Amino acid sequence: MPNTEHIILSDRFEKALVYAFQVHQMQMRKGSSVPYIAHLIAVTSLVLEDGGDEDEAIAALLHDAAEDHGGLRTLEEIRTKFGDRVAGIVDGCTDTYDDPKPPWLERKSAYLEKLLTASPDILRVSVADKLHNARSLLFDLRRSGEETWSRFNGGKSGTLWYYNELLKVYQLITPTMMVEEFARVVQQIDVLAHAGDSELIE
Repeated sequence: MPNTEHIILSDRFEKALVYAFQVHQMQMRKGSSVPYIAHLIAVTSLVLEDGGDEDEAIAALLHDAAEDHGGLRTLEEIRTKFGDRVAGIVDGCTDTYDDPKPPWLERKSAYLEKLLTASPDILRVSVADKLHNARSLLFDLRRSGEETWSRFNGGKSGTLWYYNELLKVYQLITPTMMVEEFARVVQQIDVLAHAGDSELIE
């Protein structure tokens, strides 16, 4: 359930924001010229709006840091700077530390299994992350159409499968308002993705 207490962010959050900027400074969103920090800020906003506390907000800022930049070394740096709970949430939101990464389907299947035993704080950050990703995908589909799928390692069918499997897991173990919003966005993605199927059959 959302935290109903007033959350006052401290200088720990400010330090995490600076750290996230430094880690992801040169990174862009996949297939775009949007600075990656935009995604991290959006996910953090969703976490705070859902009632997340400061540790969860910091983890939202840093949820991709270890996976994208430095692996376990970066995770331990996060633990040193921001504590065990933040590092634990980041670890729970990470699908691999390997470089190069394992095959896409293997990673995503393992992440789905990992979510089944995840703590509520990990789930809050995970849902916020996937909700923002889904919103971005929906926007890109409306703007660019079918070519959008070429940016994704899972392609059209794999990406649709993954979002729908995520939704099943979230609805089973953490049926929150944010998950309800995720369901609405995934439904809209499915509608757009299959909009031309009837034309192809005829």
